[in-house]
Amino acid sequence: MTNLNTIVSPVGGKLAIDFANFPTLPGSPQSNTLTWEELIECLHSTLVVSSDRAEELAKLTDSDPRTAEDLLARATRLRDALRMVFSALVKRDRIPREWISPINEVLRVTEGHEELVETTARGWRMEYIAREGGLDWLLAAIARSAADLITEGQPSQVRQCANPSCSLFFYDNSRTRRRRWCSMSLCGNRHKVAAFARRKTLKRRAASA
Repeated sequence: MTNLNTIVSPVGGKLAIDFANFPTLPGSPQSNTLTWEELIECLHSTLVVSSDRAEELAKLTDSDPRTAEDLLARATRLRDALRMVFSALVKRDRIPREWISPINEVLRVTEGHEELVETTARGWRMEYIAREGGLDWLLAAIARSAADLITEGQPSQVRQCANPSCSLFFYDNSRTRRRRWCSMSLCGNRHKVAAFARRKTLKRRAASA
């Protein structure tokens, strides 16, 4: 499992968007794989679980492989559905009912509530407390975040990075609602560097003409 202290910070701005993006990095094409280790990394980096809980879950493939396999399959189905839903929101297309089914499945099987939990490193944070056993609750906060975005209304503030080489979604909460990049320091900066290089090349060609 990747060192939990070296995980790249999510850029989506909303839990469901960060989950849909995972494990793709800024400036990269979409990754369709999702391993158990990556799922736990995602849950930890988005603060769904603590570091201690993440370490416990990482061992589940050895202690209870069937449970881990079932949750990973449900998580992958949820993530893939979210990608289609967010793509439709970006394009302002209709969202088919079948894309919503994986979200509703998680909402149906998860019951619980959120509580303020004290942490040594961050002070206080919200944590989802499951009413019953099982691990489906790990996806509950993600499904509820997705439901909030879907019912937010039009025009949606869900965007996709303007970098053609990047596939990441993000939530545009900028003042002007004109944000273009998932990460200004990565994709935005790459665009600036490329644009500068193009202008320099054009000037050199014009000077030699």
